[in-house]
Amino acid sequence: MIPLMPRFRFRLPRLALGVALAALMAASAASAQTPMEPPDPLSARDGKRLDKMEKVVRELRSIVFQLRDTGKPVVVQPADTDARMGELAVKLSDLEQTLTRLNGSLETVTYQLDQARRTNTDLQSQVKALSDRLAAQEQAQAAPPEAIGPAASPAGTGAAELFTRARQLMMSGQYDEAQAAFADFVADYPDDARTPEAQYWLGKTLTVRNANAEAASAYLSAIRGWPQTAWAPDAVVELAKSLNTLKKPTDACAALGEFKRRYPKAPAAVAGRAAQVRTQAKCA
Repeated sequence: MIPLMPRFRFRLPRLALGVALAALMAASAASAQTPMEPPDPLSARDGKRLDKMEKVVRELRSIVFQLRDTGKPVVVQPADTDARMGELAVKLSDLEQTLTRLNGSLETVTYQLDQARRTNTDLQSQVKALSDRLAAQEQAQAAPPEAIGPAASPAGTGAAELFTRARQLMMSGQYDEAQAAFADFVADYPDDARTPEAQYWLGKTLTVRNANAEAASAYLSAIRGWPQTAWAPDAVVELAKSLNTLKKPTDACAALGEFKRRYPKAPAAVAGRAAQVRTQAKCA
């Protein structure tokens, strides 16, 4: 804060003020009645002194009248106090306007930051869903031909056509349609040789949709009897992953133990994923 000019208080007796005023007025009158003399080097200085004396007389007269009229102590303020107060008022007004602009800018930045955070959260969710779909598609493409090709079906050509159509939907990334097709196959042909594999691919489509409980049930049905097929090791790993996501790490570790015992020659990629799930589940 800028310090204000001090105020001075004078308490002058009325009689003393009157005497001083009278003396100054007499001196002023005497100076005015002095006959004019030729100018000398001191005349200019005397004129300045006379002006100062007249100014003092006017100030004393004002003080005397104020004391006489109000009876209160006289407060004498420096001549430039009002000007300084005006300058301070202008500066305070400028500061208030600056603070108002800063507050508006801060609110705008805060709103933009909140919007950016929401957008970032949405993008992360979309990236995760896309990553899961790509991973499922890569695994589907990496499956050996014997796992994809149709096998003999006692139910006739209808089962083969439905299974082939479901696999094509899976390969093209149409997971909702693929899920419906594999579910229809399992329901319509429960005794078909392809049904365990259909359960495996059904679990894959459910995993993409984060339906972990349904996916675990499908994987468990697929590996019943621990079949020695190309897709069976991956089905066990997917089962363990789903169980761990469902907060069942003990069951997940048990499935991984069977994976190691029953599929010692599993592909390196599948074995690597099994190790990751084992670490996530904190298996012993």
